[in-house]
Amino acid sequence: MSFQTEILARFENVLAEKNDEVTQAVIDQIVKQHFHGQLSAEVVQTFCQKFYLSPIELALRCISVAACYAVTPISAFNVGAVAIGKQGDFYFGANQEFSDECMQQSVHAEQSAISHAWLAGETLITDVVVNHTPCGHCRQFMNELNSASSLKVHLPHSQNNLLHSYLPDSFGPKNLGIEKVLFDEEVQIFDVKGDKLEQAAIMAASRSYAPYSKAFSGIALQVGERIICGKYAENAAFNPTFLPLQSALNYRLFLGLAGTPVSRVILAEAKGSLSSKAMTQALVSRLLGIELEYIALQAD
Repeated sequence: MSFQTEILARFENVLAEKNDEVTQAVIDQIVKQHFHGQLSAEVVQTFCQKFYLSPIELALRCISVAACYAVTPISAFNVGAVAIGKQGDFYFGANQEFSDECMQQSVHAEQSAISHAWLAGETLITDVVVNHTPCGHCRQFMNELNSASSLKVHLPHSQNNLLHSYLPDSFGPKNLGIEKVLFDEEVQIFDVKGDKLEQAAIMAASRSYAPYSKAFSGIALQVGERIICGKYAENAAFNPTFLPLQSALNYRLFLGLAGTPVSRVILAEAKGSLSSKAMTQALVSRLLGIELEYIALQAD
């Protein structure tokens, strides 16, 4: 079954379950966008006015649609999330699992939505809306954001909760002396060279977030005629760190291109106190059936 056929089938199941015009309108918009799982601030505003909903109420209607993107061959437990940007854009997210790989390769729905927003150029997340209570892993991941102190988490049964009500007495980047945090603009300087895909991987690495290990890294996928990048995002607690390959695969999914083959994968990585090369190669080989190309970066 193709990606689009499977997503359409899932959309139909959600419509049969929800049976409301709001869900129908959201799905129609996503299909119109060729399955790009994002709603612009203008579309959000139009829907809110048309259906007399607040943005949070609309986002709560969207999470069942976002969950249709979940890839869960292990748990069969689909989680959908929406990250809301500074101007009101909605970025969809969903959990993803990879058969025959370790648990650490998995993607959580909140990570998915936040990474989606980051790669789309968003600078600040105001709210995260999700259909199940965030696990500790995701609470810690969200604590790395530049909006962590004001970030609100919304669930079907409970809205307008500050992140820190879920994570009291939290430990985060400020405890380790990190001032520029996730979603703050900070660019590393690397020598950008090679072909277009190599250059894209290096540029992604230059905009990655690795204040703890200094192993700045980025990845570039050749997806048909399009290049899709992913950026490494570390965390003060280390374990919720999000790898660049997962970041790129997640973005590919929400761009509606999960059915388009990947012909090349390049990881560009600065030498730090760790490396994601081996874990990345394992997933590239298992999932895509190709060899990982690797660029060792040196700061200028």
